[in-house]
Amino acid sequence: MSMDNLYTELVMMHNKSGHNKHLLEHASHIERGHNPNCGDDLTLQVKLEEGVITDAAFLGSGCAISQAAMSIMIDLVKGKTVSEAKNLAELYLGMIRGESRSEEELEALADAALFENLSKMPARVKCGTLGWHCLTVVLDK
Repeated sequence: MSMDNLYTELVMMHNKSGHNKHLLEHASHIERGHNPNCGDDLTLQVKLEEGVITDAAFLGSGCAISQAAMSIMIDLVKGKTVSEAKNLAELYLGMIRGESRSEEELEALADAALFENLSKMPARVKCGTLGWHCLTVVLDK
């Protein structure tokens, strides 16, 4: 399967399944993100306990890319420390800006690395980074 097909399949799976899209009871941090260009309006809910992301979920509506990117991000950061999650956010956002990433860094991003080519689609960059920007705000609180 080509990388393009894998990307498309992954985006559609996360978008249609509602994976990680639910109300998170007792979230310690909530951050809403809005992308007026596409109409994405997503709210990230995070439960932080002793510096570790113990759970996360999101609510809202948006395009397939924004919802899939948020869901994949949540899978990636659950169980990570604040420091680890900040590092992943920095790697991801740099990748989307077109900064070179090593194979090791791309492996650390797991499925999120499939969004690497968003840097070549300027109209979709905000869709693919909305959740990550919400996460960085939460982690800086």
